[in-house]
Amino acid sequence: MSEELLSPGRTFGVIGAGVMGTALLKGILDQGLVSRQQAWGAAKTDASCEEVSRRLGVQAVTDFAPLVGDAEILLLAVKPGQVARITQTLTAAGLRPDTLLITVLAGVTTARLEDLLDPAQPRVIRAMPNTPCLVGHGVTVYCGGRWTKPEDLSRARAIFAAAGRTFPVEEHYFNAITALSGSGPAYMYLVMEALADAGVRVGLPRELAMDLVAQTMLGSARMVQETGRHPAALRDDVTTPAGCTIGGLLMLEDGKIRSVLARAVEEATRIVDQLGKPKN
Repeated sequence: MSEELLSPGRTFGVIGAGVMGTALLKGILDQGLVSRQQAWGAAKTDASCEEVSRRLGVQAVTDFAPLVGDAEILLLAVKPGQVARITQTLTAAGLRPDTLLITVLAGVTTARLEDLLDPAQPRVIRAMPNTPCLVGHGVTVYCGGRWTKPEDLSRARAIFAAAGRTFPVEEHYFNAITALSGSGPAYMYLVMEALADAGVRVGLPRELAMDLVAQTMLGSARMVQETGRHPAALRDDVTTPAGCTIGGLLMLEDGKIRSVLARAVEEATRIVDQLGKPKN
């Protein structure tokens, strides 16, 4: 399968081999999309590089410039504020016009990345995965830039499908999606922590409470996905007249949980819109 993703003698590089970068690299290695000899990662410190090499069995470097010329696909997973410096390095290192750049930088548009690399007419794909990619249950949206080819989109879909579900979307949705599914695991973890604490409050051992909460959240998500029913309908199945569930739900509504969650997504969307903008 590696021949389908890369041409002979070309490589797959991850610039920013942190949590997300290594999660995605692990997914494509596990699926056999590229061999370990074809893959490499770049990190800030020697210690980080040693950890990436130990975990994934690939070359890891702090100076990626000498590897750019052979790269057929580059995954950019650095912080948004580093994009100008990274693109300068890529240009100076002789980035090839047929190299596919896949960016997971929050708030950085394909147009901005293309402008930074002008006049190379780079083939750019913007994507937004989330951290459950670490365990193969992530969700990633993606779109192409001005010079992206259909085969580039197919390759991007294969890369992200190795770590979960994928959805092609229009780019103007990206900031909202980043706030919803990109940041979403953090919201879910907060809810899980609060529910587990509540279980302890009413007498459950903490470990048992956390196991019950995690499996309940997982099972509830699968019910939505596999039945195709609206969450409100599934909620009604659990809510019997004069029962304990309706009492708990009324307390959540008293706490304005709907508006609080909506405001969280709204605020995160506002912030991500600023992340990718150049600083004055």
